[in-house]
Amino acid sequence: MKKKLLVTSLALLGGLGVCATASAVITGSKHDFATATGFMTATGQICLPCHAPHNNKNALNEVLWNHDNTTQTFVMYDSPTLDGLAQATPQGVSKFCLSCHDGVTAIDAYTAHAGSLTIQAAYPSTTANLGVALSNDHPISIKYDPLADVGGLNAIASLPVSIKLFGAGADQVECGSCHDVHNKYSLPKLVNVTMVRSELCLECHSK
Repeated sequence: MKKKLLVTSLALLGGLGVCATASAVITGSKHDFATATGFMTATGQICLPCHAPHNNKNALNEVLWNHDNTTQTFVMYDSPTLDGLAQATPQGVSKFCLSCHDGVTAIDAYTAHAGSLTIQAAYPSTTANLGVALSNDHPISIKYDPLADVGGLNAIASLPVSIKLFGAGADQVECGSCHDVHNKYSLPKLVNVTMVRSELCLECHSK
């Protein structure tokens, strides 16, 4: 009976999009908040800084979200070869990511914790700190148009399941299109597809 209840509970949590289905690979990853950063070790919890089943900061259509959201103003990517409409600010799930990776919002700003440690302070020499100037990063919150010729790279009409699009129309490229925060694929940089021979890029672009 206990085993059956455990399996059922895990299945329910997985359906809610929390950490149950990915806990085997998120452990020990960059997003293992029980060990990756010292201030988390007292809680001994991996998921808590981002998710909480009760009394979280959740808003409509969010995923039991528990972290302070970024309030920064970002400079978005744009270029003469960008056919898609560049958004004025990050949308949807990308704002969740930037709520740590902006370098300003504290990693430990969750639930009732005010937070004090930013990525800039914790990892000053890494690319994890994206800052607010996103003009030198792959565009996010932009519509994926399979008919567009983006900078001479022809878009692919049918994307593989490893590349996920977001938004109401399920057509927006966000951080989660290339990265899996739960390290589901156990690849460097938490990517969905290996970067060997630019395979990740070629999932969306055909040259």
